[in-house]
Amino acid sequence: MRAMLLTGVGKFESSIKDIGETDLKSSIPAGPLVLRDIPAPIPGPDDILIKISACGICHTELDQIEGRISPPKLPVIPGHQVTGIVQSTGRNVTRFKPQDKAGATWFFSSCGKCRFCSGGFENLCEKFRATGCHADGGYAEYMIIGENSACRITPSFSDLYSAAPFMCAGAVGWRSLKLTGMKNGKTLGLYGFGSANHLVLQAANYLFPDSKKFVITRNPSEQKLALKLGADWTGDIEDRAPERPDCIIDTTPAWKPVIFALSNLQKGGRLVMNLIRKEEKDKSYLQSLDYAEHLWLEKEIKTVANVTGRDAEEFLEIAAKANIKPRLRVYALEEANLALFELKNGKHAGSKILKIN
Repeated sequence: MRAMLLTGVGKFESSIKDIGETDLKSSIPAGPLVLRDIPAPIPGPDDILIKISACGICHTELDQIEGRISPPKLPVIPGHQVTGIVQSTGRNVTRFKPQDKAGATWFFSSCGKCRFCSGGFENLCEKFRATGCHADGGYAEYMIIGENSACRITPSFSDLYSAAPFMCAGAVGWRSLKLTGMKNGKTLGLYGFGSANHLVLQAANYLFPDSKKFVITRNPSEQKLALKLGADWTGDIEDRAPERPDCIIDTTPAWKPVIFALSNLQKGGRLVMNLIRKEEKDKSYLQSLDYAEHLWLEKEIKTVANVTGRDAEEFLEIAAKANIKPRLRVYALEEANLALFELKNGKHAGSKILKIN
């Protein structure tokens, strides 16, 4: 099978810093990911083999490539927003059969026995393993995953390409929205408007129709998309929202938005940071943190850690009821480096996917 392999960390910047976007496409073999023909994986007794239709592109892949997350094994096939068709199953599998639709998220496995797993918080398990990081993921034609970790996709989702971003951007966006404690009538702020928050806005419009939603992003194309999708107001990172949001979700990789989000946040409000790592380049903004302005009056900060096995399936139900549609930019498998380059540089609002089969 064909697969894009990550062979080492910290290579993304050095591989593209001297070449422009136009030249990159002709230089893809020299990028951080390399295209290889490798044997297709064989499912174990509790696994399913997925013939991958599409895999979403996530900022977490940039974290892996640039060394903020270090995969425990190299080479590894990245990618954790997978949709496809079950090709075959292990002898113990009962949840899936061949030709079923299935998906994979960042959650690949956990111990299943600790207090976190027993309480439905397998995302916090000490033995949590991530798809595309601890185990090979979806930048390939096939992948295997345990049946209890795979996501069931109902036949009503005829478009597996559009469903791919739901496996992470949708799932973790939904988890972050739940963690805000958002209720109808409260005001929601969204800092950053990439793949996750453009789905969160659509879900919030459906679930909280009487609430105001404010989108804060420095990217003009993302501001334009936010208004088109029903945001009540858009602004830049340093702008003051028309009203203080009761809840804020930050999906940006930078520290500057955290400071301005806390300044913007309503007293008693909660900021949820929806990402695995922040970049270091603007960490100096934290030196301007002022207790009275940014933290006092019972403001809260909460982070999202991974996803559980239920998050994607819950979001799929909401997406079907609310008719949520991702704005897609589609790439071929061999264009994965180009897709990551464009993600890093804020090109094309919405979600990006690799169309594989």
